Amino acid sequence: MAHRPKRTFRQRRADSSDSDSTQEPFAEPGAPREHADLGPAEEGLPSGGGRAQAAELPRRAWGRSRGRVWASSRHAARAAPRLDRGSDVPESRAVDLSTDEEDGTHRSSESKDDQSSSSNSSSSLEEEFTSLVNIPDAAFIQAAYRKCELARAQEDYISLDVKHAFTISGMRKNTEYPESEPDDHENIIPFTPKLQTLRQKMAEETAARNEETSEDSEEDKKYQDIWEQQQMRKAVKITKGRDIDLSHSSESQTVKKFDASISFPPVNLEIIKKQLNTRLTLLQDTHRSHLREYEKYIQDVKSSKSTIQNLENSSNQVLNFKFYKSMKVYVDNLIDCLNKKIINIQEIESAMHALLVKQAMIFMKRRQDELKHESAYLQQLSRKAEMSTNRSLAMDEKTQWILEEIESRRARRRQARVLSGNCTHQEGTSSDDELSSDMIDFQKSQGDILQDHKKIFEDVHDDFCNIQNILLKFQQWREKFPDSYYEAFISLCIPKLLNPLIRFQLIDWNPLKFDSIGLKQMPWFISIEEFIDSSMEDSKKEDSSDKKILSTVISKTIIPRLTDFVEFIWDPLSTSQTTNLITQSRMILEEHSTCENEVISKGKQDLLKPIVSRMKKAIDDDVFIPLYPESAVENRMSPHSKFQERQFWSGLKLFRNILLWNELLPEDTLQELGLGKLLNRYLIIALLNAIPGPDVVKKCNQIAACLPDKWFQNSAMRTSFPQLENFIQFLLQSARKLSTSEIRDEVKEIILILVKIKALNQAESFIEEYHLDHLKSVIKEV
Repeated sequence: MAHRPKRTFRQRRADSSDSDSTQEPFAEPGAPREHADLGPAEEGLPSGGGRAQAAELPRRAWGRSRGRVWASSRHAARAAPRLDRGSDVPESRAVDLSTDEEDGTHRSSESKDDQSSSSNSSSSLEEEFTSLVNIPDAAFIQAAYRKCELARAQEDYISLDVKHAFTISGMRKNTEYPESEPDDHENIIPFTPKLQTLRQKMAEETAARNEETSEDSEEDKKYQDIWEQQQMRKAVKITKGRDIDLSHSSESQTVKKFDASISFPPVNLEIIKKQLNTRLTLLQDTHRSHLREYEKYIQDVKSSKSTIQNLENSSNQVLNFKFYKSMKVYVDNLIDCLNKKIINIQEIESAMHALLVKQAMIFMKRRQDELKHESAYLQQLSRKAEMSTNRSLAMDEKTQWILEEIESRRARRRQARVLSGNCTHQEGTSSDDELSSDMIDFQKSQGDILQDHKKIFEDVHDDFCNIQNILLKFQQWREKFPDSYYEAFISLCIPKLLNPLIRFQLIDWNPLKFDSIGLKQMPWFISIEEFIDSSMEDSKKEDSSDKKILSTVISKTIIPRLTDFVEFIWDPLSTSQTTNLITQSRMILEEHSTCENEVISKGKQDLLKPIVSRMKKAIDDDVFIPLYPESAVENRMSPHSKFQERQFWSGLKLFRNILLWNELLPEDTLQELGLGKLLNRYLIIALLNAIPGPDVVKKCNQIAACLPDKWFQNSAMRTSFPQLENFIQFLLQSARKLSTSEIRDEVKEIILILVKIKALNQAESFIEEYHLDHLKSVIKEV
């Protein structure tokens, strides 16, 4: 048999469905012929069974074409001629049958299990088709092959003549199987499919599912292979130009076999040696180039290290950077430490302040309560009214107990003054600040607070809690880089940084106590003062901003602390507290006034304003001088006289304490407080109600002694202040009364008082009026 041409018609399969049916009988060159598969058993089938199966086959093929059931390709090849010659079925139906049968052929090749399940029924059908199809002879087949070869050689396509293809197929069948040609009545094609058994239906459904599963699995496997190939290429980092085939086919893997027919050039030892020498030379050249690059890199590394070392040793920028970086780290750590400790400082500070306020309130409340009860008792005595109700009796008992407690404390103070040798003390000038059990509780609470105060910075390094060490860091900055120091306005930052530490040192500081440490003796004050002195030596600027550090610290830290004592703790009736407060305030204001600016002036006003307010409050709340009938105070030992004397001396004590502020407070303010509110409103009225005599002159001498000498330093002054007019008139009235009595020596004392307060005109008029020529010398001495 002639060599069969190469199949190319499958590339044009999508052009027409008719071409598939006409070209199906031709197989690939390497494939065995389908006719050889027919065995003797197939040729010897009984005629009855064969006809039945032959009649059933077209119907079954037409039904399966719609259900995607697989079938052998031989069915379509043998049925085509029969359909073309011996039936009245339209040509398009025959083409569809062949097309479906061809599709079934491909599906059967993909799933061999389903094909084997239906092999028994298909073998019997093939035998019937063999007997029904007319097979052409060999000459007709050879002519058809030549025609195909000519078509491929000239036009490169195969004719799509369906009828011709069926004729060729029929000729082939007649040639190979001449004895199996069927009769004419067997050419009838059944148009209805034969009923299938349950097993056949199950087989068809199984085949359809297997086909879909196989297609999906093949597609998934294809994608899986692509993914694995990509991952493997990424893992091994395939270099450019290297060709590694990692593809795996879902079908059989193709293995390239060595083709012995390929000839290689002759190889001998010289050629191998020459190639090896060439390869060795290339490798040596590459190695030498790598060595040169390595030596170059070594030199570059050494040069870079040397450059870095030279820069570190000689560059000022590096030194500056190191210093600034260290300062930044230090300041950040300092701020972080202070932010954490400021909470504890505020708690301890508040606890100590609350304790002192509580103690001060106990003193003032007790004094006011005792004054109220004693005054009520004396009023009852002055009315000589007896209380008969139980309630009044209970009040009398309570008042009597309070009076006994007051008298017992006075007796203890009187005894202490006798032992100390102070016999000039006047009743009513004592602060009356003794506490028994309350003082014990106060000391215990104060000790607990101070213990907690010591624990605040016990876990902190001295560089972050010692003011001297902190200022030393900034002093180094000022000495090394003064320009950047002043440009950074460090003088404005230092007071804020030192504020928590200064408040920590001031927790146990009480400016109202006699033994309290002075401002200039405090450690923080000494450290800041040394820092400022070194700034004056190092700085080339005369107006160095570091001068203002101390005044800023006083304004922002010390004055607020002192103001709290003035508003809530200070008792203006206490001479010791007033003296200590004046000392501390004078020291603070002197240091505060080293620099004249608005901030300092505001700080001074912030301190003096609460002082004035507190003294006004004391005048309104604590001064009480009762007025009794002359009969009640004639007896110097009567309770009314003693109570009135104590209250007068208490008011005079407040008068003295107020005028002690003459160097700090303005004159007009003191004159308004001391002279206008206290002297004219309380003291003069009490003097007018008193009996003229040596006691009155003594009291007037004490009032004049309290007046500041600074007010009367003007030698040209002949008339005193307007606020002293009432006091001058009282002195003249007392002098007139005494001049007519036997007590003439007291008149001289009154004239001296008038001369001291610069009431010279009034003194001269009185001397001339009463012809006291011996007293003119007193006026001339002034």
